[in-house]
Amino acid sequence: MKKTAVILLSGGLDSTTCVAIAKNQGFDLFGLTINYGQKHIFELEAAKSIASYFDIKNHSIIDINLGSFGGSSLTSKTMKVPKNRSANVNDIPSTYVPARNTVFLSIALARAETINSFDIFIGVNALDYSGYPDCRPEFISEFEKLANLATKEGVEKKGHYKIHTPLISLSKSEIIQKGMALNVDYSMTSSCYDPNIEGNPCGECDACDLRLKGFIEAGEKDPLNYI
Repeated sequence: MKKTAVILLSGGLDSTTCVAIAKNQGFDLFGLTINYGQKHIFELEAAKSIASYFDIKNHSIIDINLGSFGGSSLTSKTMKVPKNRSANVNDIPSTYVPARNTVFLSIALARAETINSFDIFIGVNALDYSGYPDCRPEFISEFEKLANLATKEGVEKKGHYKIHTPLISLSKSEIIQKGMALNVDYSMTSSCYDPNIEGNPCGECDACDLRLKGFIEAGEKDPLNYI
């Protein structure tokens, strides 16, 4: 019998690669996509296509409007997404969504507990990333402790919750190479923070910069059509 796992699926490059890895490890996946009020809603359609491509029969899209709180250029109607940021800038950019991965993992944990699964996958990365605090190994480690303290299943010792982060220490090029080896079709993915009305990526935001750099270093062509 296959082990089940909940996987957070955004529709982006990282989460799609994470799906391929989890499937390759033999997990029966329950996909979870969060519509959190992001401007780049094309990733929601991408997530549906990716779930179908990987035959994820249990795929849920949950609406929780983090944009109603403000605080991020990814959800704000007035804040602009930063473009062409210097690679040497160390500040946390305005695209950080307050507590996003804490919220996402909490929802994934609730889903896992209802299906008696102790495995959760998330495609966070702490190497080629924008400096978000909730993508760091320290955060994942502490959330895993919380998961085992805050749940009925954890307290009753019916199992041990594990937060799987197979991409956390990989460069973007290594992620792409791993995905290509697992036959990931990256043309289905959507990474851009500020795509045009057709969904074409801008080529200038942090997400596009990291993605383009990753494909170049991997020696592969990005299949997306940039503005």
